[in-house]
Amino acid sequence: MVLGTTSGAGKSWLATALCRWYARQGLKVAPFKAQNMSNNARVVPGLLGCAGEIGSAQYFQALAARAVPDVRMNPVLLKPERDTASQVVVLGQVRADLMAVPWCERSHQLWPHARAALHELLATHDVVVIEGAGSPAEINLHSSDYVNMRTALEARAACLLVTDIDRGGAFAHLYGTHALLPPEERALLRGFVLNRFRGDASLLAPGPQQLHALTGVPTVAVLPMWREHGLPEEDGLYDTAPRGEGVRIAVVAYPRMSNLDEFQPLRRLPGVRLSWARTPAELSGADWIVLPGSKHTSGDLAWLRAQGLEAPIRRHAAQGRPLLGVCGGLQMLGRALHDPHGVDGAAQGLDLLPVETTFDRDKLLRPGRVRFDGLAEPWAGLSDVAFDGYEIRQGRTQAVGECAVALRNADGQAIGWQRGHVLGVYAHGLFESADVLRALFGVQVPALDTVFDGLADYVDRHFEPGVLAGLAKAA
Repeated sequence: MVLGTTSGAGKSWLATALCRWYARQGLKVAPFKAQNMSNNARVVPGLLGCAGEIGSAQYFQALAARAVPDVRMNPVLLKPERDTASQVVVLGQVRADLMAVPWCERSHQLWPHARAALHELLATHDVVVIEGAGSPAEINLHSSDYVNMRTALEARAACLLVTDIDRGGAFAHLYGTHALLPPEERALLRGFVLNRFRGDASLLAPGPQQLHALTGVPTVAVLPMWREHGLPEEDGLYDTAPRGEGVRIAVVAYPRMSNLDEFQPLRRLPGVRLSWARTPAELSGADWIVLPGSKHTSGDLAWLRAQGLEAPIRRHAAQGRPLLGVCGGLQMLGRALHDPHGVDGAAQGLDLLPVETTFDRDKLLRPGRVRFDGLAEPWAGLSDVAFDGYEIRQGRTQAVGECAVALRNADGQAIGWQRGHVLGVYAHGLFESADVLRALFGVQVPALDTVFDGLADYVDRHFEPGVLAGLAKAA
């Protein structure tokens, strides 16, 4: 199990690396996170043949483990809709009845689902790589926290505790976390990991040795700073600085944007400079503007207007520059949002595509092959290009004026529309397709499998010899 002293310490990518490392030893591996809080989600096989959704981190971890992703790998997913409310997804399906249940009581109701999923994975795999959440030493939440040490105790997991040394205070974080854990939980800690270290590792002495003397836990790895490993950093991708030169693509970073991990390939694409825009100045000079998915479309549309972003988006479209909306972004580009069931909120759209959206009570989850129709410039290169996408939405959209159907799903249903330089699509995963990247930019990024192998090679170089194999045996 990979625990962290804080959020953002590096749990997700380290767990992904371990999934591939153990898979390369010929073991049958599965990832697990009892509860994730993220608006980045993927559609995967669920129970009784129904599609479900899990956090993107566990989806990527499953691919790294060479396993088929399924809902048991992330049995509980909380998707924030407002600062004080989250949609609750249990084993891939929305549970509206749990949204209003108080936090502690809800945790007690959710734990049996997570526990059962954990034991099913343990019974059918050689190794389960478990990811914790935040810190395991939040003593005010300890009685209701089932994601960290309750899961660790249930699995009798060999635990690593990782900290971000670049933030400062790493030894205090490690020692304080160890000290605050009850003895039976503390006994599960097998090693400390110092992540994102810059400089000469010999300068760390005598810190690791003193920490070992105080806690009995060795420091088993010092991981040098490595930001460009190619894997999305959970919800932190939009905080990274722009990089690269060439086509300038600005993604509007509204508060409840979702599925932002699908833009990670653009960060590594030669000839593309990806940036995140929250102000009109950050949209200035963009060659493309992208409106990404949203967990609260009407709320993010109101935010967009309050930030003064509507006018520069309109100017961009009027100047004939590419404007792309994905899922919630497509809905914003339309004329109106209708909400007869109180799902998201009614609003007037940007009216840059002649479509209207009505929110349904039921969420639509659909993976599958999608194909572009005959598109006009500047999107003509995508004509007849197909890719494996996925839909996660409660909106149902239809054309109400003259525009071309741009994208169809495997059933032939229209899920994308184009008018001039404005394109809106419901399918996520556009920029994760090598064929799409080749059609739009003439280049492509390394396959995900190459990224996973690079992560495994990295931990193999920087962990103490024998530690990783010993963890599996200890558990």
